[in-house]
Amino acid sequence: MADIVRRSRLRNPALRRGANMLAALMAASALLLATHGAAASTKSANAKTSGAKAKASAGRPAAREAKTRTAKKASAADARTAAAAKGAPRSKTAAASSPAALQQASSAEARLIAVYELFGRGQPRPALAKARDLVRDYPNFQLAQLVYADLLATQVPPAHAFSDATGIARLRSDPAMADLREESRRRLQALRDRPPAGTVPSQFLALSTRSRYAIAVDASRSRLYLLENSDKGLQLVADYYVSVGKSGIGKATEGDARTPLGVYYVTSSLDPKSLRDFYGAGALPINYPNPYDVRRGKTGSGIWLHGTPPQQFSRAPLASDGCVVMANPDLKQLLRKVQIGATPVVTAPSLQWIPRPQAEKEAQTFTSAISAWKDARANGNEAQLKKFYLPDFQRNSSNKKNTDGFSVLHDEVEYAQGKRVQFKDMSFLHWRDGDDTMVATFGEVFEGEKSGRTRRQYWLRQGSEWKLFHEEILG
Repeated sequence: MADIVRRSRLRNPALRRGANMLAALMAASALLLATHGAAASTKSANAKTSGAKAKASAGRPAAREAKTRTAKKASAADARTAAAAKGAPRSKTAAASSPAALQQASSAEARLIAVYELFGRGQPRPALAKARDLVRDYPNFQLAQLVYADLLATQVPPAHAFSDATGIARLRSDPAMADLREESRRRLQALRDRPPAGTVPSQFLALSTRSRYAIAVDASRSRLYLLENSDKGLQLVADYYVSVGKSGIGKATEGDARTPLGVYYVTSSLDPKSLRDFYGAGALPINYPNPYDVRRGKTGSGIWLHGTPPQQFSRAPLASDGCVVMANPDLKQLLRKVQIGATPVVTAPSLQWIPRPQAEKEAQTFTSAISAWKDARANGNEAQLKKFYLPDFQRNSSNKKNTDGFSVLHDEVEYAQGKRVQFKDMSFLHWRDGDDTMVATFGEVFEGEKSGRTRRQYWLRQGSEWKLFHEEILG
């Protein structure tokens, strides 16, 4: 985003003259940002004086409405633009803020990108008006506050410009400013590089219509994608900026501050009244560690999708202790969609989007394996059925502890032998992570029975064969 502003100034002589105009305010701004300055206040006399200067020089209603806090941010944003934009990746403004992209962005984010689109086209006054409205509606949106302040800075006449090399150097090294630059870069990248039409994340090979929605997190883009499931298949309906673990991704141990990678399900929805303000509008725990994680010796717990504290709109891209963190308005939208136990959540380093026909073809390949398992069970052939299980296979259910090894085989044959069974509501979630695994969820109803039970099976590919290593009887 800063790069858009920088290029606009170079095209506009009036803006170019003011490129370093608020450098004298940098020290106060850096301090403000270091303490999450979106809602912070300061009693520094220097900061007050600088804020007054910015207001007086602006000479406009927008500047008069800006608080001392916003004026301080103007200095930081202006210096950020002038000092850091050289290293920022170039973005195609028109592509980043195309109507299709903005329709799928959250409301606040879409408005922020629209502000930059206007300014990138050399329309600073309309951009300033929209930015003013945005920070009025979302006063805790720190990145939006900085954008607004940067636009205010363009209204300062050259006579009021200052130069402060020490302040610029301090701002360059400020971790909070680096986080904001990275947040803006990732937001623009995700809105510029849209998933191709008619594609789905490669993990979603098949999804039962009992699962109304599916969630996929792309850590490289700090993006959560929400897909709606219908008789027409999965369709991308919304996507949101998110934060992940402060140490990155690939959780392996308790306390490593990493976000796990894999295929999970939402297990509950926690009432925000039962949580600390830190978690914002609520929390959606997922089933980490899942059986595949346990098989690989991974530890830890308490991985949630949750919101932000009231004083923060969003957090840095790498900021959590391993959870996926969303802005509260975005989380509230998600909370209305998810189904406990039925909404899958994929967390990936980078999502691969494949055409729906390709996903259906890969699903059919696995369907042959699960059909062969069903036939061996129905034929009463324990020796043949045994070939589908790994030696360390385990099963658990809601009313029993884990069952080890092949003690389940006799029960399976006795349960199914000679009976016709119908599989329904089948979901296949594919995960490649060194190994090739499949999470299959389906209901089964035997002939003559009014109801059946739901299984969730974890399969591992060994060579050309699929083997069962874990099963859950869900009900």
